[in-house]
Amino acid sequence: MSIGEVGTDRVRSLERGLAVLSTFTCEQSELTLSEVAAHAHLARATARRILLTLERLGYVAREGRTFSLRARALDVGYAYLSSLPVAEIAVPYLVEISRHVNESCSVAVLDGRDIVHVARAPVGRIVSIGPPIGTRLPAHRTAMGQIMLAALAPADLDAHFADCRLEAPGQLSAATEQLLRKAVARVRVNGFALMDQELEVGIRSVAVPLLGSGGVANAALSVSAQSGRMSLDQFREDVLPLILDTAALISQDLGYRSARS
Repeated sequence: MSIGEVGTDRVRSLERGLAVLSTFTCEQSELTLSEVAAHAHLARATARRILLTLERLGYVAREGRTFSLRARALDVGYAYLSSLPVAEIAVPYLVEISRHVNESCSVAVLDGRDIVHVARAPVGRIVSIGPPIGTRLPAHRTAMGQIMLAALAPADLDAHFADCRLEAPGQLSAATEQLLRKAVARVRVNGFALMDQELEVGIRSVAVPLLGSGGVANAALSVSAQSGRMSLDQFREDVLPLILDTAALISQDLGYRSARS
């Protein structure tokens, strides 16, 4: 059997080690052994061996009863980001957008049911909104996520909703899925997504697609702002045209050529 064929060529210890690393998030940056074992669905003894191994390798730190990631864990993520053209290409454009609108802007890609933020330019104020690089959010609840869902083939979109869950236990209700499908359909027609306090109270965001050489959206660009600082009309009249123009430039850098080019 060659490498890559499905079968017994699985390294379970590697799978479990990655599962342990994945338990640490922005919301769960410090975890006890029991918490790691529960989140990774591992026995305590197995989780302990993995954590101690990761500690010896410099990926995990231990203080008292809690474990947390060390800076070396960034090596894995940055290896991915450095191989992702959109992250490197987009940053200068994000900085210019942020300076112009005085709000934070981000780029995200679709990964399973979630979007993952891969680039960001924060606004230069004491309190800045917007998740840091690496943050995962449910695709259906974000403007960038709806942009990415609108780019999926019908069968892939069906698979996404079949596997999609709300924060509460249980699968999406038929009514909720119907509303989400209508929202995604509107995004596909309009070419942008505008969300008003749907992910978080007081936060508005607008997103547009970033197209690759094949003309398919492989990432999304978004600007977010607190509702008290920017009205919906300002989003539509000022921010949307700016990010549409910027997205066209980034898409050209990513290799996209429109029929008019």
